[in-house]
Amino acid sequence: IANTSLYVLDEHAGPLPVGVPGELCIGGAGLARGYWDRPELTAERFVPDPFGATGTRLYRTGDRVRRRPDGTIEFLGRLDHQVKVQGFRIELGEIESLLGGHPTVREVVVTAREFGQGDTRLVAYIVPTADDAPTTAELQTLLRTQLPEYMVPALFVSLPELPRTPNGKLARSALPAPDRSRAQDRPASVAPQTPFEQQLAAIWQELLELDEVSVLDNFFDLGGHSLLSVRVVARLERETGVRINPGELVLQTLGQVAAVCERATGGAGGEDSG
Repeated sequence: IANTSLYVLDEHAGPLPVGVPGELCIGGAGLARGYWDRPELTAERFVPDPFGATGTRLYRTGDRVRRRPDGTIEFLGRLDHQVKVQGFRIELGEIESLLGGHPTVREVVVTAREFGQGDTRLVAYIVPTADDAPTTAELQTLLRTQLPEYMVPALFVSLPELPRTPNGKLARSALPAPDRSRAQDRPASVAPQTPFEQQLAAIWQELLELDEVSVLDNFFDLGGHSLLSVRVVARLERETGVRINPGELVLQTLGQVAAVCERATGGAGGEDSG
C-alpha cells in the first residue's frame, strides 16, 4: 500500500535486524487517528513515530513478526498471547497448536491464570470431539514429548463450547475458573498410608491448596511447578532430614516419591527419621 511504512521494533521502539522477532508497527498517511471513544487504548497503540516528522504516529499492531532477508514480513503470533510463567516467556499458540493436533480435540485455548500472589499457572480449555474426550494424563503426556515441563498446563478444563463475543470472537475473560479439586479422569484415590506418604501428602495439600491428595497422584499433574517443587524438597528435608532431587517429582507419583525417601533412610520414615 502506497505511503505506508512497516517496522519491526523491540519493546523500546528500536529497530530489529533481519530474522529477529519483534512487534510490527505501521506508519504512513493512511494511519487512523485512534480508536473511537477509547482514549486509553489509543494512547497505548498509537505512539509517536521516532522515524517520521514531528507529530506523526505509529500504530502498534500487537503482532509478533520477523523480517526475512527478502524483505517479507513473517507473522509469528500475537504478543498478547505470550505470557511469563515461573520466569519463562511462553508462546501460548505453540501449546495450542500441539493440543489442537490431537484427534479428539476440536477446539483449544490456553491461558495463564493467577491463583495467588506469584502463583501463575497454565490452564488449557478443551472442547472435545463428539465421539471422545481425551484424558488429562493423555494430553500432558503428549505435550511432555515435545515441550519442556514449564510449558505443560497444570490444569485442563473440558467445555462443550468456548465462550464467544456476539461477533464470534473468543471471549477469554468469560473462560470459567478451573475446578482445582481432584480431576474426574484421574485414577481412583488411594489414601496415604506410610509416614512418608502422609508427610508428603500434607506438604502437597498445603502448597497446592488441595483438600485431598492420592498416593497415585503426580505433583505436576495436580498443578505443581518447578518453583513449588523446590519448596517441597526444602520442607521435606527440614521436617524429615531426607533430601531428594526436585526431578523426582516430575514423572513419579506420591507413592513412588515416598518410596525413594524410605530407601534413603533404610526403610525408616516420618518425623522420627531426622
